Amino acid sequence: MTARISSGDALVATDITHAYADRVVLDDVSLTAAPGRRIGLVGDNGSGKSTLLRLLAGIEVPDAGSVRRPEHTALLEQDLAHPAATTIHAVIEATLAELRLLAQTVQELSGLVQRMPDDVQLAREYGDALELAQLREVWDADHRVARVMRGLGLEAFERTRTIGTLSGGERARVAMAALLVRQPEALLLDEPTNHLDDAGLAFVERHLRGLPGVVVVSSHDRAFLDAVCTDIVDIDPARDGVTRFGGSFSDYLEAKRRARQAWERAFADQQRELRTLGDSVDDQGAARQVAVGRGPRDNDKFIHAFKGARVQKTVARRVKDARGRIEQLERDAIAEPPLQLRFGAVIGASVDAEEALLRAYEVTHDARVAPTTLELRPGARLLITGPNGAGKSTLLQLLAAELSPTSGIIERLDGIRVGVLHQDTTFPSAATPRRLYAAAARDYGTAAGDLLDLGLLREDDLDRPMGELSEGQRRRVALALLIARSPHVLLLDEPTNHLSPALVSELEEAVATAPAAVVIVSHDRWLRRRWTGAVLDLSVGDTA
Repeated sequence: MTARISSGDALVATDITHAYADRVVLDDVSLTAAPGRRIGLVGDNGSGKSTLLRLLAGIEVPDAGSVRRPEHTALLEQDLAHPAATTIHAVIEATLAELRLLAQTVQELSGLVQRMPDDVQLAREYGDALELAQLREVWDADHRVARVMRGLGLEAFERTRTIGTLSGGERARVAMAALLVRQPEALLLDEPTNHLDDAGLAFVERHLRGLPGVVVVSSHDRAFLDAVCTDIVDIDPARDGVTRFGGSFSDYLEAKRRARQAWERAFADQQRELRTLGDSVDDQGAARQVAVGRGPRDNDKFIHAFKGARVQKTVARRVKDARGRIEQLERDAIAEPPLQLRFGAVIGASVDAEEALLRAYEVTHDARVAPTTLELRPGARLLITGPNGAGKSTLLQLLAAELSPTSGIIERLDGIRVGVLHQDTTFPSAATPRRLYAAAARDYGTAAGDLLDLGLLREDDLDRPMGELSEGQRRRVALALLIARSPHVLLLDEPTNHLSPALVSELEEAVATAPAAVVIVSHDRWLRRRWTGAVLDLSVGDTA
């Protein structure tokens, strides 16, 4: 069920449960977003972030629970819900229609109040309308249009141009512009950073920080979340299910780190107490035969028997207490923290650290890759950057021997294994992660270890068909298969795509300690800002 509340109030979801067919996506989720709060939703693809946004917007209705929302609540659509022949001007004017109407309503009510100053109800209606108009900055709308169009790089577009002539990215930016111009009381955004360049991202971050209403955003862009959000809600269930963290994304990471440490300590302490109690029960059970060191004399037999009975009674009480404590601990057992992603010694082992694993000399491929030269030794770290179309992914395919160079030479050390994580990977829909991983380890003849030990998948997902897994889960399987190859060179193409920010952080830590050479192609601003290795910028053809 859904109820509306007055402007300026919070967006409130209470005990929401929602399923598609027999798959529960959200289970008993509650969320409160007050005006001025900007909440970031994080989690793997398929964890329910987009579903939650659609429920908050009223596009879908929860199976259980309720949503209350401000009257003017809007969700950023990934494409424009207008015919292809609609002009950009018409899209913007359609967005402004309710603001124009609100301004007209305020003007009309103002005139009526002047004519009927004693009408209390009329004065109240005028006050409410004026407050809403000020909240939504109605009289700044035309100026806001100019600012937003300029900020999103749309200023040069002719307003008479139809949306059917725009690219997908351009349409997405027009949709973003329309929503920001409208400035609803509750603004819901699903992956808003797609199709935005650095200047557009900076503008959107500033704009959202200045909004007086509610903002709820789902994004994999960690830099965006850090710049915008006042709270982070982790949708991925872990120890305590869906969890809210106050502060920026950096604060969230630190809170997660401390929570993980506390969880590990609590689990270790409980396991240690259980072992101690178990040993105590065994020892005291053995001590039931009381030895007094000598046989008692006749006149000591009564005292000996009395003392022995008292000791036996004390031992029995202690055993009973210990067993009771064991039962209590087992009832309140702390779950073992899930394993975190790690590569360990299976990656890049048994190679001379002084030998070059791979060399490329003036390599090109058709017109997609300009002449490129690089060398990779064990432990090397290389980040490849550049605009779309610069040939970053193609270069990785050349290094992986999936493509042959048009010119130039690529040399690989005999016996090295090169593994590549592509942006998109397809799997047989009926295959399971466990079978795929076992087959990969067998095919490559590597001691890959147990799939569960990688910390990528939960145990109950290991035998699910790939067709039932989310995009984020399939991405985890692809990463596991790469590890099973035990490569000496890791080639990662946009490795942060489709993974939760928490797992991405684990991946970055695992990559940092892997003995393999690692080459990463990434647009991820968070990763790029913290990168300490070499950088190959294909837009300028220079290595730093």
